Amino acid sequence: MKNNTRFIPFLLAVCLVAGIAIGTFYANHFSGNKLGIINTTSNKVNALLRIIDDQYVDTVKISDLVEETMPLILSELDPHSSYIPAKRLEAVNEELKGSFSGVGIQFTIQDDTIQINDVIQGGPSEKVGLMAGDRIIEIDDSAFVGKIVTNTEAMKRLKGPKGSEVKLGVFRQGEKETLHFTVVRGDIPVKSVDAAYMINDKFGYIKVNKFGETTYAELLIALAKLNQQNCQGMIIDLRSNTGGYMEVAIQMVNEFLPNNRLIVYTEGRKYPRKDYTSNGTGSSQQMPLIVLTNEISASASEIFAGAIQDNDRGTIIGRRSFGKGLVQQPIEFSDGSAIRLTIARYYTPSGRCIQKPYEKGKGEEYELDLITRYEHGEFFSADSIKQNEKEVYHTNLGRPVYGGGGIMPDIFVPQDTTGMTSYFRMADNRGLTIRYSFYYTDTNRSKLQKYETADELLAYLKTQNILEKFAAWAEKKGLKRRNNLMQKSRKLFELSLYGNIIYNVLGIEASIQYMNQTDNTVLKALEVLEKGESFPKAPEETDTALN
Repeated sequence: MKNNTRFIPFLLAVCLVAGIAIGTFYANHFSGNKLGIINTTSNKVNALLRIIDDQYVDTVKISDLVEETMPLILSELDPHSSYIPAKRLEAVNEELKGSFSGVGIQFTIQDDTIQINDVIQGGPSEKVGLMAGDRIIEIDDSAFVGKIVTNTEAMKRLKGPKGSEVKLGVFRQGEKETLHFTVVRGDIPVKSVDAAYMINDKFGYIKVNKFGETTYAELLIALAKLNQQNCQGMIIDLRSNTGGYMEVAIQMVNEFLPNNRLIVYTEGRKYPRKDYTSNGTGSSQQMPLIVLTNEISASASEIFAGAIQDNDRGTIIGRRSFGKGLVQQPIEFSDGSAIRLTIARYYTPSGRCIQKPYEKGKGEEYELDLITRYEHGEFFSADSIKQNEKEVYHTNLGRPVYGGGGIMPDIFVPQDTTGMTSYFRMADNRGLTIRYSFYYTDTNRSKLQKYETADELLAYLKTQNILEKFAAWAEKKGLKRRNNLMQKSRKLFELSLYGNIIYNVLGIEASIQYMNQTDNTVLKALEVLEKGESFPKAPEETDTALN
């Protein structure tokens, strides 16, 4: 009997465990109290996904659910933390890299067909004989025309690993048969300096479209080129530059600042303050400098403009910048996807955080901020801009600057609406001016290619009654002709049509040179340089306020 009683504690323990297990089973499967497990779990999201996978009424692909959920979670943090699916990551990264692998053409999609605008010099397509004006109608022995032709699908088919081949079938005017080319994909350079030229006999102009891997090197080449032409003052155009790498912006600002000047600093909850200062090796420390900004200028553009302004190194001209002062860190996952997580804020030398206000979870309102600013009249009147006057900071010379989002220019230049009519707006919004410019270029390419400079080409275009031809063409596309409105908008139409045709024939720098001739912001910058007023003065030394 004694031998049997020694097993009683063990049997009781087994019964207790069994009772708990049975009770848990019935509670979980019949009481509907699964939330109890979620609430006591350290990772609710993982627990929830396991429950859905195990018990949901229909079959659910958990990986798809995760893909849809990731952006929603990050959108609750701030407007710039984001999720990038694996299929998009390469394309996103390519935007800031100095090159990508492809066939080396610039194209637009017209009438559901790829039409080549330009063939990159020295690129794979030029080597096999592709020409501007060619229409790609076959890719890898399959027809590629119609509704399937989109920018995304075209890029997907034309890009590919370096050294890989793609077969292209091309329609060329004057040829009866389809021409076939086999193009070996190669590295295609991506330029971030669109133009660098002497805007007159004394002053230079540089247009930067982003801050990518090669932008600093491109800037050095541009500065050297202009200095060889005895450049005595510089305009750096950052309008509509949405940013890029912070480190590249710091390198570029360093070229213009004397030694040991604060350029920017970053700080976050898990990231102690880090200062970035100039090292005194810049090549253009004494060069009179103007920086142009507008409401699209963001991020790295604001680092550049803020450093120049707060160090009183140059004059900012244009309109208030976008207001992105959050620093994202890329973090990749094993499946090839990634997140861009905000880890810090960046601050200008005076202590301003450039980030404009935002409410968590209200990303749509944040995205529509530019429309709100437009409707409030900010693009047309400096007085309508509401910066936070409670956040007053001071530049090195003691000039007041304010928080509240973005870099407010030293000299405000409103958006030019001279000649704007409903007829022009409809033509522009429908892309008709751009489409006609390509159509005109394509049908007159042999004549237009005889002209080597923008001035020569412009002189010819002015004799061709382009606006009348456009109006007749646009009417066939559904835009009713309005003669009075067309004449009121004549200068706007000609600026757009001539500028796009010059771009199609001679490239982006020639087009920018033409557009700058009547650009009020550029003209104001030249005026300030001519007067020798690019270096700001201390408040007590200022005779009249800049306006």
